[in-house]
Amino acid sequence: MTKIATRDAYGNALVKLGEVNQDVVVLDADLAGSTKTAKFREKYPERFFNMGIAEQNLIGTAAGFALSGKIPFASSFAIFATGRAFEQVRNSVAYPNLNVKIAATHAGLTVGEDGASHQALEDIAIMRAIPNMTVIVPADGVETEQAVFAAAKHQGPVYLRLGRPGVPVIYGEDYRFEIGKANLLRTGTQVGFVATGIMVSIALEAAEALKAEGIDAAVLNMSTIKPLDQEAIIQLAKTTGALVTAEEHNILGGLGSAVAEVVGEHCPVPVLRVGVKDVFGQSGTPAELLAEYGLTKENLMEKAKQAIAKKTC
Repeated sequence: MTKIATRDAYGNALVKLGEVNQDVVVLDADLAGSTKTAKFREKYPERFFNMGIAEQNLIGTAAGFALSGKIPFASSFAIFATGRAFEQVRNSVAYPNLNVKIAATHAGLTVGEDGASHQALEDIAIMRAIPNMTVIVPADGVETEQAVFAAAKHQGPVYLRLGRPGVPVIYGEDYRFEIGKANLLRTGTQVGFVATGIMVSIALEAAEALKAEGIDAAVLNMSTIKPLDQEAIIQLAKTTGALVTAEEHNILGGLGSAVAEVVGEHCPVPVLRVGVKDVFGQSGTPAELLAEYGLTKENLMEKAKQAIAKKTC
């Protein structure tokens, strides 16, 4: 199966976007090689700005570009973009509702050996709690490229969450990403997986394995965390009667919390959350870390069975 890191797809998309939109500028915090914005720098050096290891300045300058009519993509690691620069994101970008795109790479456990200090497991929760902020977590390279173009067209702040390792390519070139719309990848009647980011491909694997056991599982790719596609969640809850969420993030405040909020208000059914259980990460390979924290096909299958059993409670 073909794999591409969403950060690589982001870098490629920026080059294509820069060719068709002269207002696009790219800012980085001395990590252009890692965030892949170096590709844009090589093609359009006059529209690339290295702000150094100064994330607050990165976001503040991006706000200035937005006020000047440009479309700035400000890039850094997720832990820095949402942690070090939180005040600037909140007060200088979201509060005045400026047209800044924050593209954060190296999110989640799969940063790997860099360990807990670099593993952003709370960034979705932080960004979805900020008014005016749109939050997007693409599932593969195809969706990432389309999300970059959609973010550029969208008027207002966007947080784009990207990863370090290669992930399976799920979509063909006929796929069309739309902000605020989930994509039902697989129909099912007994349980529904609602997944985001790297966990979408793992949910598809779990659903296929469950089929061999006679369990019919649906898979919904929730690539936009905010605004959330409530209609898709409610429909899936009504169809299956039980949901399992899957995210490379703390189970508090992220996708699982967002889905539970919708289900609790509109269509109460069992919702079990797969993610990091409110602990910090540690050093290890991406595969080791996903296994250690239960972000696996096997755990998704077990949670699906538990969710189905809860329908009779």
